[in-house]
Amino acid sequence: MYKKLDELAERRRRVEMGGGEKKIRSQHDKGKLTARERIDLLVDEDTFVELNPFVENTTAEIGEAPGEGVVTGYGKVNGRPVYVFAQDFTVFGGALGEMHALKIARLMDLAAKNGAPIIGLNDSGGARIQEGVVSLDGYGHIFYRNSIYSGVVPQISVIMGPCAGGAVYSPAITDFVFMVEETSQMFITGPKVIETVTGEKISSEDLGGAGVHSTLSGNAHFTAASEPEVLDQVRRLLSFLPQNNVEDPPRIYAKEDDGWVEDLIDVVPVEGTKVYDVRQVIDCVIDRGGFMEVQEKFARNIVVGFGRIDGQPVGIAANQPKVMAGGLDIDSSDKLSRFIRFCDSFNIPVITFVDVTGFFPGVNQEHRGIIRHGAKILYAYSEATVPKITVITRKAFGGAYVALNSKAIGADMVYAWPSAEVAVMGPEGAANIIYSRQIRESDDPAATRAEKIEEYRNKFANPYVAASKGMVDDVIDPRETRQKLKQALEMLRNKREDRPAKKHGNIPL
Repeated sequence: MYKKLDELAERRRRVEMGGGEKKIRSQHDKGKLTARERIDLLVDEDTFVELNPFVENTTAEIGEAPGEGVVTGYGKVNGRPVYVFAQDFTVFGGALGEMHALKIARLMDLAAKNGAPIIGLNDSGGARIQEGVVSLDGYGHIFYRNSIYSGVVPQISVIMGPCAGGAVYSPAITDFVFMVEETSQMFITGPKVIETVTGEKISSEDLGGAGVHSTLSGNAHFTAASEPEVLDQVRRLLSFLPQNNVEDPPRIYAKEDDGWVEDLIDVVPVEGTKVYDVRQVIDCVIDRGGFMEVQEKFARNIVVGFGRIDGQPVGIAANQPKVMAGGLDIDSSDKLSRFIRFCDSFNIPVITFVDVTGFFPGVNQEHRGIIRHGAKILYAYSEATVPKITVITRKAFGGAYVALNSKAIGADMVYAWPSAEVAVMGPEGAANIIYSRQIRESDDPAATRAEKIEEYRNKFANPYVAASKGMVDDVIDPRETRQKLKQALEMLRNKREDRPAKKHGNIPL
């Protein structure tokens, strides 16, 4: 038996060494950690249990591939179970083959059966060409599970090196994508192929680095300067999320005197033309401890992210007056819609702060499909059955007012500040249309126009008209906002709402 145990220990040692000391040093020289080092940073100490360490490929041309180039197993983050796979770049560059994919697929099945998040640490050169089409088939098995388990358990992808070709589609299906600055890239075709086909020369970083995907493409939700930092972000994100779609998110009470009241009166200017940072409003209503913004650098005219109110995790969406006056365009529509659908999938209440003039005008936006993209917001809010609360701080005009969780599309509670203007359009534009003849025929058109604008504002563009029709539940002192949100969340805690039976809807993608 001792001989057998010695053999077991030696086999396990070879698997744990991956591609060997030389390749581990090479990984470290690039500023990257090994698969096992990454897992140790991610999960709670001494909680990781490895699965299928002795799986091997069956292709003679490949030779020995310890662990099949991927480490899979389960552990705990913040005391709660998670399932993790980490591609091992020291073994054939982490390339995916048949058995590599099998290990990941089996892990995903276990995670779904046990109702726990799936976290993938991606560092791979792509498909294992030596295995031919079976490597592509392996990707298919992973994509299928990404899709059918979407909305069942949270799925998180962390790009920690190259992720190219078909490999990028798995992260694209998952809920959140993290990237490490300078060392991780995602692209369908690499720089050499692009140069061959189109003649364009570009570096890997400029083509698919963290900066590109966090600002231009929107494919990355979070970035950090180092691997430890990005893994710490993953741990923080998980603290806001439930384990699965039938659990509520974890309630964590802040260690603070909850009697504090921030003076929101001084944060938001009454004048609609003056800008402010909506993050200040968010910070004034959530528990102290911080707001975790999602896609901070992409489509910055809308702000989305997670916070807590009285310990309860909430998803927050808010127009950002500092950028494009908070108007909605194609990218912000996509960003907002997907965030709302994630929150709805995992029982996270949604709070929306509205200060919007409308959908952003322009030939480019119209031709690229702002109608289709804007419709996603309407669909996402209408479809959502979690508690939905809206606070109108200033402008709420036109179709954008309806889209941003108005009473008509299912808001449970709508509050407005006294500074709110709820109308078909802004007073300036409305006055020009309604009173065009009086302005044109006036002895002093400028004075008459100013008079009519003020008349329209007093008569129509205020929260009391909407409140009189039941479209606003209450007009509140801004300083009461946090307390009103706490009360509403408590009232809606046991909310249940069904939708007509169907296979699934057809969101205007």
